Amino acid sequence: MMKRFRKLISALLLLHLLLIKHAAIAQEVHIVHCLEGCPEGATETNDLVVSHLFALSSNNVTKFADWVAYLVTSQTIGTSDSLNRTWKADPYLEDDETLEPNDYKSASANLDVDRGHQAPLASFAGTVFWRETNYLSNITPQRKPLNQGSWKNLEAVVRDYAYAAGQAYILTGLLYDGNNSMVLPKADESHLVPTAYWKVVASRNGNLTAFIFDQGLERKADYCDQIVTLREVELRSGLDLFPRRTDFPKGNLNSHLSC
Repeated sequence: MMKRFRKLISALLLLHLLLIKHAAIAQEVHIVHCLEGCPEGATETNDLVVSHLFALSSNNVTKFADWVAYLVTSQTIGTSDSLNRTWKADPYLEDDETLEPNDYKSASANLDVDRGHQAPLASFAGTVFWRETNYLSNITPQRKPLNQGSWKNLEAVVRDYAYAAGQAYILTGLLYDGNNSMVLPKADESHLVPTAYWKVVASRNGNLTAFIFDQGLERKADYCDQIVTLREVELRSGLDLFPRRTDFPKGNLNSHLSC
């Protein structure tokens, strides 16, 4: 009952925002986690969830987020080694819209996967809201070589850049090619495990670098070798990642990300 009430309140708030946007005295809706507007083009049945740390578009079919947007600053970064990983279903989603902790049982041993964060815990360990990164709406079954290799390495260098620059905007999401037969062995909901991931790191002034990571990437792979164009990410994801942009991107962040 409480979960349904929370979702109702969230839906009413979103409806209120949309009505404001389209009113005669139209006002733009701004979500702090998104640069140049949140991504557009996701399935209409998706749930838009805005938390303290990130915004995401949760897909009711795949049970994972099509995209996650978050802003890392020098103040949000912290040390995550001592923080617990207590996994929880997202309280703003219904039981049939997301996975629960029990769905991941035996997945690590049987599939060689981790519970991979899209918005990383360490990037928000300096905040009181870090536990939200462990909501399963922010998690996917990510193969260990990728999660513990180039994906983790890029997350670390993004934090270094955000700390030096003061902030960094990140968009990340999932790709599917239809050939992935991976299924969580204990899950009682239908779901689709992604075959690849994308990530875009951007600065406030319009410089950005985009990446695509195959799910089967080797642990020793260099994240710099996964750089692609923003256009390729948008074409493969079907999303307009920065819908309010005009002259975007202006340049890249390759050197700032040690590439």
